[in-house]
Amino acid sequence: MAASLEQPSAPETGPPNQSAVLACALEAYVAFDTSGRVLDWNPAAETTFGYTRAQAYGRSVEELIVRPVARTAARAELAALAAGRPGRALDQRLQWSAWHADGHEIPTEMTLTATDEPGGRVFHVFAHDITTAQRAGRFTAVEAAVARGLAEADSSTAAAARVVEALGVKMGWPVTEMWVVDEARQLLTCAARHVEPGRRLHSFDVDVLEIGVALPGRVCADGAAHWIPDLGTDTGSVRSRAAARIGLRVAVGVPLSTGQHVLGALCVYGDRVEDPEDVLLGLLSGLAAQIGQYVERRRAEELTIELARTKDEFLAMVTHELRNPLAAITGTAGLLADDLDDLTRDEQRHYLRLITRNAERLSIMAEDLLDLARLESGHLAIDPVPTDLCAVIRQAVEAVTPDNDKNQTITVRLPERLLLHADPNRLRQVADNLLSNAIKYTPANGTITVAATTGDTDQTIIWTVADTGIGVPPAERPRLFRRFYRASTALDRRIPGTGLGLVIARTIIERHRGTITLTDHDGPGTTFTIELPTKPPDEK
Repeated sequence: MAASLEQPSAPETGPPNQSAVLACALEAYVAFDTSGRVLDWNPAAETTFGYTRAQAYGRSVEELIVRPVARTAARAELAALAAGRPGRALDQRLQWSAWHADGHEIPTEMTLTATDEPGGRVFHVFAHDITTAQRAGRFTAVEAAVARGLAEADSSTAAAARVVEALGVKMGWPVTEMWVVDEARQLLTCAARHVEPGRRLHSFDVDVLEIGVALPGRVCADGAAHWIPDLGTDTGSVRSRAAARIGLRVAVGVPLSTGQHVLGALCVYGDRVEDPEDVLLGLLSGLAAQIGQYVERRRAEELTIELARTKDEFLAMVTHELRNPLAAITGTAGLLADDLDDLTRDEQRHYLRLITRNAERLSIMAEDLLDLARLESGHLAIDPVPTDLCAVIRQAVEAVTPDNDKNQTITVRLPERLLLHADPNRLRQVADNLLSNAIKYTPANGTITVAATTGDTDQTIIWTVADTGIGVPPAERPRLFRRFYRASTALDRRIPGTGLGLVIARTIIERHRGTITLTDHDGPGTTFTIELPTKPPDEK
């Protein structure tokens, strides 16, 4: 008898449950009827459009995912589809701008199909967010624009402006910034900023930051990318809160670096909350590496030029400021040696005062050079203590007034007290420098005005020193805080000076986390404005 072989039976499984498939689908799925009422909404749709299924069910699909400006056209399209006409979207794969619950557009790729169900016709939308893909595509244009800008720019400043403009315009970011590390001052300065038309920055608009402070400072301190998904929740940063107040929501920063050396930071700010995205970080980091190589190369070229210029200015300063007092001292000393017995007492005192005055001039120059070297190397200590700025300013004014033989008017506008955490000796040095400059560069019968007050809040003090003197030509103002630089207005009038006082003043103020600027104003003269924080950095 032949043995019979029994065939194995098929596993008892049925078709997968449609709802389960849609629930785990990666694409957003939305179903709606001919009136536009939402019938189904899967988890991917919740992620893509920002509404939960409970929030979306039964509502008009137009109100949920169609841009406000496109809703009239969408209603006409739905009416055509409901009437059995094919419309423009049915059975097509389209790129379409949808609308998110928080009020921003989402670029999507979508398909629309229809089925006839027992209850009537039902439309089915499958869509996925193509923001990342679009960004990657646009980044190709950004990279080309940046490469062209770096090649064509005649300075690092111009190159920085081209970079942030390309990022802002082509990628649609409202604010883009490039920050660079100032090694000498151990600060970050904003090399370039692009702002979309019509957006006002208010207190977000700062040009100097400490390393470690705000997004650019954190990026440079860590040497790593930072992503702030929601600026409004970044409570540890004053600048993040300022960004949130002007409608910025997300921020991304990547370091500009060559190897282990961080040169600065590239930061972009968007107007909607957004989670970290590896593709965008990778694209920005690649761009930052390209810019970092350019910055390092350009810095080396500009440093060579700057060193040559500084050498020339130093030699010019030494030739004039060192040789002239020495000539006066040696000449007067020789005269005293030859004619001492023939000189009266008053004449001897006159020549001794002349020697003393020129020796003091040399001593001040030597002290300025030593102070600058110590400050820039970080070896000159700043010892902050509770300080009354008004007392410091009054002492400086009292010290110069008796020597003011040019019939100048010094006006002081101060409250009774202005307390801050600072080094009173260093602030006195700043006050002495600014006052002596104002007196030196203001002609007879001119006016010098010193004022100080609290800023918009009690967190800052604003201190100004203004004069009606010879002023600084607008074209020369960017160079005013450079070592050994003398304005042409001073050189033309042969007014002595080392070109170091303002550099020292700026370094002291910045070591106090403050700023000093030459303020534009009408009429002759100059106005220097100093802004200082009142509290130590560890206090809010």
